[in-house]
Amino acid sequence: MFMTPLIFHAIDFSASQVGSGLAIAALIGTVVRLLCGALLDRGLSCSWPVRITTLLAITADCVLIRAESYGGYLIGQLLLGCAAGLYWPAIELAVPLSCGSVPSGRGYALVRSADALGIGIGALIGTVAATLDTLRVVYAVEVLCMGAVLVLISLQPLIDGQTVRDLNRAAANSDNSVSAPSQAWLLPLLPVLGISIVATGILALQQSALPLDLVRGGVARPGLSESHSSALIALQLTLLVSLQWPVGRWLADRSVAFGLGLSLAGFSLGCGLIALSSLFEAGTALVLLALLPMAFAQAAFLPTATEAVIEETPPEHRGLAMALFSQCFTVSAIVAPLAGGALLDAQNNGVVLWLLMGTACLTMLPALRNLQPRYRNSTELNPINSERITDAIAGPH
Repeated sequence: MFMTPLIFHAIDFSASQVGSGLAIAALIGTVVRLLCGALLDRGLSCSWPVRITTLLAITADCVLIRAESYGGYLIGQLLLGCAAGLYWPAIELAVPLSCGSVPSGRGYALVRSADALGIGIGALIGTVAATLDTLRVVYAVEVLCMGAVLVLISLQPLIDGQTVRDLNRAAANSDNSVSAPSQAWLLPLLPVLGISIVATGILALQQSALPLDLVRGGVARPGLSESHSSALIALQLTLLVSLQWPVGRWLADRSVAFGLGLSLAGFSLGCGLIALSSLFEAGTALVLLALLPMAFAQAAFLPTATEAVIEETPPEHRGLAMALFSQCFTVSAIVAPLAGGALLDAQNNGVVLWLLMGTACLTMLPALRNLQPRYRNSTELNPINSERITDAIAGPH
């Protein structure tokens, strides 16, 4: 995803075309996410959506690696949207179910660290490919990765649907769980979803608008080559890999409101620095400086927001809650690339875009007052023999 704007910018796609493809892919993922979440709550094994994801992603990569027209690009993005819609609710729900006695916050910190490592390695491969003028090789790498995931999930499936139903029933009947009317469980989740839409909007812009902003240049900042732009993105992802586990592990022992507050502050600072960079000829230095708070903010947001969904949602609705949470990525992926691409095309710089996003982060800070842990994470019925492994990695309680 991070390299897609650079790949199709190189064959003269406009920012609006690149953004619209990403947005349409996100739109199709909306329906798929909700359907997947509802099926997971009814007991569907988390393994099946992941299996289908790998097949869809492999097909999409085979299309994109040869795409030269907008039609081919769009077909590939639609397939990726379906794949993402199936993958995220299933894999996010599987984390707390696989944590054993370890708090799910530590489990999410570990999973987000693995995500960051994979993205960082992919960006590094993309940077090397851009230097060698063979950027589309990243799609071939993804085919190999998806094939490996398919083999792995076949050898070691995730938790099965019957156990999910038993686990939800036990958690709902537990004295430590809070009973709430079925129609009211969504209300406490709304602040988390609102904050997540803003934060994921910035993540979407990092994939779509930021690479194009760097290549085009700002008001005074000169444009960078595709290889140099890829290198900056790879640097940010390297920072994310380095920060994800220590930041996530540190925040796992603190309230989700504290972690999300730090994340919003970091995103706001990073967006402000990127906007300011456009006004100076040596503004690339400010972009480099902005990478640190942006990476810290992302490292804080990803595990903390997911844990907030767990804490705010009764166990019997967590599959649908994870689908709604992942819809925040969808909404952002629809709106942010379109708005970002339109602003870049209209102004030929990203000053207004990044200032707007930084301000949006600050306006969401009051919503943190409404967050409080309402439900515990219950995994007593987890049949996977993963508790000892997770305990060893996550450290003492």
